[in-house]
Parts: sequence; structure tokens; C-alpha cells
Amino acid sequence: MIGIVGIIIIFAMVFGGYIAAGGKLGIILKSLPYEMMMIGGAAIGAFAISNDMAAIKHTFKDVGKVFKGPKWKPGDYRDLLCLLFEMIRVARQNPLELESHIEAPGESTIFGRYPKIAADSAAVELICDTLRAASMNYDDPHQVEEVLEKRLEAHMHHALHSSHALQSIADGLPALGIVAAVLGVIKTMGSIDQPPEILGKMIGGALVGTFLGVFLAYGFVGPFSVKVKAVVEEDAHFYHLIREVLVANLHNHPPTICIEVGRQNTPGGMRPSFSELEEALKSAKNEAA
Repeated sequence: MIGIVGIIIIFAMVFGGYIAAGGKLGIILKSLPYEMMMIGGAAIGAFAISNDMAAIKHTFKDVGKVFKGPKWKPGDYRDLLCLLFEMIRVARQNPLELESHIEAPGESTIFGRYPKIAADSAAVELICDTLRAASMNYDDPHQVEEVLEKRLEAHMHHALHSSHALQSIADGLPALGIVAAVLGVIKTMGSIDQPPEILGKMIGGALVGTFLGVFLAYGFVGPFSVKVKAVVEEDAHFYHLIREVLVANLHNHPPTICIEVGRQNTPGGMRPSFSELEEALKSAKNEAA
């Protein structure tokens, strides 16, 4: 919602100010389709050249994050802590039972109680792979933490590709606007024998290209890139929380302490209160029983 409000403010302030200053939209509206075809088309073409199909699909999908915001909400962090608590408790009490959960998470009753988390392959794989490594006596906490850190870095690098791609387009749009403006000037020079009032409109139309390139770059594509990056970084806390809890488990802390470590490492706006989490854990125990 805030993204839509921002777009409305941009249009209202830019074009409202232009009209209030005595500007006429006729020249802009007449030139807009052609300038947009040149600038927007060139930007899309450059984007297609510099990215493969998977990256293109990923970027278009991530544009929705500007309006949807972070994927993981406060309730999801609470659910994650409950899920990890159940998995750690099973690992301590019955390692053989744990194997069925980590080898077939799609059939696991524990993961089944948290469908949103179960639907996220990155989170499920991170949990299962780490618990599997612990069951194989690969239990040096510092070594596992280093492996997890590299894995999370790789995940973050991939997730930020959309932001980088959008920023590259934003950086190129002003130059593409100049290209469109130069073409407009060339067109104008071919009509140099026309009266000044006609030449003035043609030059004004050519300058729409420069305006449009800068307007799109700094008013839309650049802010979209920043917002996508902010959302990706906020969602990354969810996966870092998994690392903190499972590394604490490798240090052989009691399950409740492991979960408290996770709660303390949850971002402030997403962190459940101690009493709220305790109530959720009691409910999880009752469901498991």
C-alpha cells in the first residue's frame, strides 16, 4: 500500500508542479508514446541482454515485493521457533524418529503443522541439512557455523540479483533518455525551415526524452531497486535465525535455551514476547502429544 501511495505522490508533485507553473501537458502527452517506446524498449532490451531467462523471471517476480513487503511476518518467526524446538526435542529424545522428518520433510507431521515454512525450500533444506550433519557427528559448532554462513551468503547473493539488475537499468535510463532526445533533435534539424512555433514544439518534444529517462530512473526504477534490496535483507533474518538456533543446539544447550537464543536474535519488530513464545511452545507440545 505504501508503495502505491509513493507512486501517486511522485506523479502528483511532478506533474502538479509543472501544471501549476504554467506548463502544458499537450507536448508531453504527444511525445510520450514514441519516447517511451524508444527509452522503455531499449531498457528492456538491455535488461534481456544482461540477464538469462531465470534472472529475468526472478526480477519480475521480485518487483512485487515493493508492494507486498517482506515475506516473513511476526507470526512466521514465532512458528519457526516452535518448529525448531520440536525438531531439536525429537533429535535429543529419538534420533531415529528425527531421520524420518529430515529425509522426507514433505511427509513430516512437524513440518506439516507449519505449511508456510514447509513451502519454502530454502528454509526446509537449511534445517534438514544442518540436523542431518549433526546426526552424522559433524558436530563441531564453529565448523558448522562457518558452513552455514557461506551458504547464507550464497543465498543472499542470489536473492539480491533482482536489486542489482534493477539498479543497472536505473543507471542506464538517463543515458537512454539522452539518446531519445538526440534523435528528437536530429528530427528537428530536418525541419529547420519551419516557423519558430513549430520548431519550439519539436524541440520540447525532443526534451521529453531526457525528462522521461531521468524521471523513470530516479522516480521509479531506482527506488524499486532499493526497496527490493531492503525486503530481501529483512527476509534474510529468517534464515539467520535458523542458523543461530541450530548452532546453539550443537553446543548442547537445552532446547529452551536454544530457542531463547533464537528469540533474542529475532529483529525487534518481529520478535515474539517471552510469554507469547512460551504459550506457543506449550501449544506445540500439546499438538505433538
